[in-house]
Amino acid sequence: MPKPKLDAIGVTSESLTKTTAFYSLLGFEFADIKSDDQHIEAITGAGEVRLMIDDSKLAQSLIGQTPTPPNHSMFAMLCASPAEVDAVASQIADAGFVVIKEPWDAFWGQRYATVADPDGYMVDLFAPL
Repeated sequence: MPKPKLDAIGVTSESLTKTTAFYSLLGFEFADIKSDDQHIEAITGAGEVRLMIDDSKLAQSLIGQTPTPPNHSMFAMLCASPAEVDAVASQIADAGFVVIKEPWDAFWGQRYATVADPDGYMVDLFAPL
């Protein structure tokens, strides 16, 4: 039997401009946002997992309730090195976004940090020690 594969991760946003600014700091690229856009996706290559961002009003119309960000990370970003974890977390903080958990050496052998996008979705940053 065929096995489904992870194709996309989705978040909702109160401000597509702020949300794309945050995810750009994590290395995602976006086309210019138009004033009437309600759904945008990061530019990806063939076979890469897509990042989809829906305006929160659109999401509410689709699911019938107000979307609320989770209180636990929904996805994690692999960094090239422990120093990159530190650098990306620092860029996030310097840009005025929230670092939930400052970079630390986790007992499972990774440099780890958790940051939050403008709507509160948490993203883990990690690299092998």
